[in-house]
Amino acid sequence: MKNQKYIQLNQLERDRIEALLTSGHKQKEIANILGRNKGTISREIGRNKRNIRTKKGTIEGKYEATVAQHKAYTRRKYSNYQGKKIEQSKELKEYIVAGLEKHWSPDEIVGKMKKDQISFYANKNTIYEWLYSSYGQLHCQHLYSKRYHPKKRRLKKTKRTLIPNRIGIEQRPKGATNRTRYGHYEGDTIVSGKKTASKVSLAVVCERKAKYVSMRKIERLKPYLFNEAIRKINKKLSKIDSLTLDNGIENTKHKELKIPTFFCDPYSSWQKGGVENMNKMIRRYIPKGSDIGDYSDEYVSMVESILNNKPRKSLNYKTPLEVMIEHNLLTKKEQRKVALGGGI
Repeated sequence: MKNQKYIQLNQLERDRIEALLTSGHKQKEIANILGRNKGTISREIGRNKRNIRTKKGTIEGKYEATVAQHKAYTRRKYSNYQGKKIEQSKELKEYIVAGLEKHWSPDEIVGKMKKDQISFYANKNTIYEWLYSSYGQLHCQHLYSKRYHPKKRRLKKTKRTLIPNRIGIEQRPKGATNRTRYGHYEGDTIVSGKKTASKVSLAVVCERKAKYVSMRKIERLKPYLFNEAIRKINKKLSKIDSLTLDNGIENTKHKELKIPTFFCDPYSSWQKGGVENMNKMIRRYIPKGSDIGDYSDEYVSMVESILNNKPRKSLNYKTPLEVMIEHNLLTKKEQRKVALGGGI
C-alpha cells in the first residue's frame, strides 16, 4: 500500500465528498466509501474549504466541491509554473545551465543576471524548484552538494601542537576580524586520504574580504615546505597584512615567513571560516579521500581559476579576481599576466 502511486482527487470525488458531508458522514466513513486514505480526505477538506472574509478577518466556511476543485487547480498550476517558466524560455534555460556548468550556485546566477541587466529573469527559488523537478534534475550534478539535502557538517578537530611564539587570534587587528580591510588572509592545508600511499598536501590561502584563493601542492606536511608554498603565493600578492592559521604542525616555523601571524584557539578551526568554506568548495574538484598527488599543478591552477572567477553574493556578485584587481591586491606583474589571459 505504501508504494501505491497517489492520484489527485477529481471533480466527481469532490462532489461526493460534499454530498456525504452534507448528509452527516464522518471523514473516516467518506474515506472508506471513496476507497481513499482518511488522511487524504482530511487534508482535502481542510485545505480546500471556502474562505469567508469578514471585518474581523478570514474564517473557514463549509466544503463546496466547485470551490475545492478551483483551489486545487490553482495550487497545482502555480506550483508547477516555476519549473515551466525556465523550460519555456530557451534563452533563460541556456543562461542558467551555462552558469551551473561553471559551478555557480543559483544565487550567484541570479546575482550575475541582475548585475549584467539581462532581459530575462528567474529568482533563485525558481531555479532550485526547476532543478529538483523532472525538468532540471540532470543538472543537479553541477551543484556543489550534488544532492538535494546537505549533509550535517562535522567540525574538524585540529591536532593540538605547541606553536613557538604563538599569538592568539584575539590579538588580530580589528580590520582583519571584522573584514573591513583588505590584505588579511587565512591559511590551511588539505591532505590526501588516509588510505592513499601519498603524503602530498595542498597549501591553501584565502583573502578574508575578497574571497580570493591561492593553492600550491606540497610533497609532505612539513613546516619548511608549507612556508615555501606561502612564499610562492606571496610573490603574486601586493601584501599580506596578517595570516590566520590553526595549530597544525606545519605552522610551527611561522616566524620565518616574517608575516604577522595569528592562531585559532585549539580545536576551533571555525575561527578561520573563510578558508574552511573554501576548502569545502575545493573538495568539489578534489574529493575527500583522494590522492592529491594524482592531480597536476595545471589542474590545481584550473580549480583556482574557477573559484576566483565565480561571482559572489558577498561581493555584490563581483568575482574575487575582479575585487583583487580593483583594490590593487595583486602585484603589477600578476595583473599584467591576468590582462593578457595568462593568470587566474
